[in-house]
Amino acid sequence: MSSNPGLRENAPDVELDLSVIEHSHLYNADLAPVPTSGRKWGLLSFAALWISMSACIPTYMLASSLIGGGMNWWQAIITIFLGNLIVVVPMVLNAHAGTRYGIPFPVLCRASFGTVGANIPALLRALVACGWFGIQAWIGGNAIYKILAVFWPSLATGTPLAFLGITGAQFACFLFFWGINMWVIYRGIETIRLLLNIKAPLLIALGLALLYWAYANAGGFGPILAQPSAFDVGQPKAGQFWAFFFPALTGMIGFWATLSLNIPDFSRYAKSQRDQVIGQIVGLPTTMALYAFIGVAVTSATTIIYGKTIWDPVDVLTQFKNPVLLVVAMFALCIATLATNIAANVVSPANDFAHLAPKKISFRVGGYLTGVLGVLMMPWKLVADPTGYIFTWLVGYSGLLGPIGGIMIADYFLIRRRWLNVLGLYNPEGEYAYKNGFSLVAIVALVAGILPSLPGFLATIHAIDGSHVSPFLLGLYNYAWFVGFGISFALYALLRKLAPNS
Repeated sequence: MSSNPGLRENAPDVELDLSVIEHSHLYNADLAPVPTSGRKWGLLSFAALWISMSACIPTYMLASSLIGGGMNWWQAIITIFLGNLIVVVPMVLNAHAGTRYGIPFPVLCRASFGTVGANIPALLRALVACGWFGIQAWIGGNAIYKILAVFWPSLATGTPLAFLGITGAQFACFLFFWGINMWVIYRGIETIRLLLNIKAPLLIALGLALLYWAYANAGGFGPILAQPSAFDVGQPKAGQFWAFFFPALTGMIGFWATLSLNIPDFSRYAKSQRDQVIGQIVGLPTTMALYAFIGVAVTSATTIIYGKTIWDPVDVLTQFKNPVLLVVAMFALCIATLATNIAANVVSPANDFAHLAPKKISFRVGGYLTGVLGVLMMPWKLVADPTGYIFTWLVGYSGLLGPIGGIMIADYFLIRRRWLNVLGLYNPEGEYAYKNGFSLVAIVALVAGILPSLPGFLATIHAIDGSHVSPFLLGLYNYAWFVGFGISFALYALLRKLAPNS
């Protein structure tokens, strides 16, 4: 082992003397390196984490939105499995530093972006998490609203509020569920852990129940799996498969591109690299594919049973009239959505916001900020339809996060060869301060990675007239994560070699 006090090995047997950095304005207890005594996550813990987070309503909607876009069942499952197989690679790579050094995501960003510049990727990641927090809160609140509307039909006849686009009853249910999320944040990490422990069985049971319903009412799996692809010859979208597939694949990667960045927030608690690597490889792609199959099968069944594609599982549940079944389903959906939301969309932004002012912003305050921004982003508009969910939301933010991932991996593996001075990461005047706390190299590489996908994104949200933009640039948007990751990775590695201190 190196004698350098900043080096923490895979299974650390030397504890850092944190007294030398506790006075730093870059330090607080939430952002501190995790000591050996805090390393309790084994292989099963990481597998359980991904099983718990992957078995969620957005995973179901992810699969069913591909069916809604025209894919058949096996095309949708392969697209989801392949996307998650790809994203697990940067997931495992970025987790390495967390496991080795016990540091969270924003602190790791200091090595490449600078002690102050690290706030740039941290805030970009945090804003995406706020959007996801809002989406999950909307899903939970909307489940409550739709099931209540079955008992009180008058709720479904309200007039949308002009400035929101949803009814007062919908907004009230959303705020109610949002308030429960805020209460859990106030209660702290132990409540979050309890929710995760009971969440996965609930949602998996609900998913299997829906799968049985689909099997029984659609005449078995034969008719469900026989549903043709809209891209087949003679079908409405014949010959357009690849034009749909590649942006859809990018969207699948974008789904967990968020966690592929801030995975050190979890891997810092790992016992060893083997635990985090195998646990994630086993837990993520397989669970996503298996739970997505439920979404695909049930969505395909709705086409057979009702003559239309219903891609939201809550809408499927409201077709049932048994009051006991509806109440149990609502409870399961709310608990499951709550647990996923807190684990996937609060832990990271809470740390990221705390990173802005570690001495003033705690994990809890960061969680509250996440909740408020999640409301302001009007999440019901982000998931209003399958096309917008994939091509605007998922692909759009993947163009922001891909470049960050490229820079982090290039810095840690290519430039630093997995060596970090941990104490230096908390030193505002140390080797990671660069120029006034900012790394110009990282910022240039980040901007260069984002720009190529920007015209396509702006055309997608109709902020510009796409007919006036080069088809090549518009096409790059379909590969936003890949393009951003590749450009930023290569440019950062080159510029850092040329200007190691910039």
